[in-house]
Amino acid sequence: PGSCHNSVVKPLTPRHQPAMEMFQGQFDSAVLSRWVLTRAHPGWLGLRYSGHGDDWVELELPWRRDLVGDDRRPVLATGPIVSLMDMAAGMAIWVANGEFRPVATLDLRVDYLRPAREHAAILGRVTCYRRTRSAAFVRGTASFSSASLPLPT
Repeated sequence: PGSCHNSVVKPLTPRHQPAMEMFQGQFDSAVLSRWVLTRAHPGWLGLRYSGHGDDWVELELPWRRDLVGDDRRPVLATGPIVSLMDMAAGMAIWVANGEFRPVATLDLRVDYLRPAREHAAILGRVTCYRRTRSAAFVRGTASFSSASLPLPT
């Protein structure tokens, strides 16, 4: 079990033009991540690009005290982990499509397998496993490292 994410590919609007012009030519998720992960909510969370393949992306959410949900137990709150997975899901769709196009999250489900570790950063890895003309389907896991067991996703 992992995060299930269904997205709709939205038509481009004039407000998307600056980003679209920046990413013309060969698609490179590492280059794109330097733009999308430094702005707005992903930038505030401090999300970091870890890697990608033909249909997957891995991002990291660093541990920060201000992202802790309960001071009695210093683990990252659920909200930032869900945001990590949502951003990785969108980027996995862009990688699978080979281009940057805005997407909207329609359904994001989270299955909790175990609690997060204290003071631990989280890696979120999401794979786009199916695409149609108007929707994409992804699944992913969040873990403490690439080799560790999954946790809340």
